Amino acid sequence: MTMIRNTLLGATLCSALATTAFADEASKLVTVVTSDNAQTQLMAMVLTTQAVGQGADAHILLCGPGGDLALINAPESATAGQPPRDASPQGMLQTLMANGATVEVCAIYLPGLGADASVLLEGVGVAQPPAMAGAMMDMAARVWSF
Repeated sequence: MTMIRNTLLGATLCSALATTAFADEASKLVTVVTSDNAQTQLMAMVLTTQAVGQGADAHILLCGPGGDLALINAPESATAGQPPRDASPQGMLQTLMANGATVEVCAIYLPGLGADASVLLEGVGVAQPPAMAGAMMDMAARVWSF
């Protein structure tokens, strides 16, 4: 009986430690948005918001058409409210930024537009490839791509 109790106790302890380690590993999130689809962009922001609410430190990388979310003069698809809560991708992006998320456009996004950082929302940066690669390779980070 003592052996069974010790085995169960050991299994419970291992399970608790594994859960704690898993929670620690999931504390960083890199969300990459490349889609031009407004619903996909919005879902990326919804899921990232949920992750932040569960304790994740969010870093959002916007590339290609996804970079348009960061523009002061963003396309209507980025700013129009969508059902069911009339939220927009850019509006949720700004809420994430207000809650501490780091938001950057890809290093080649602005040169591709023939523009500079003055066209971006306040607080949006330009990703530096070495730092972004490091964030994505961080063993404690999860990378979501939309």
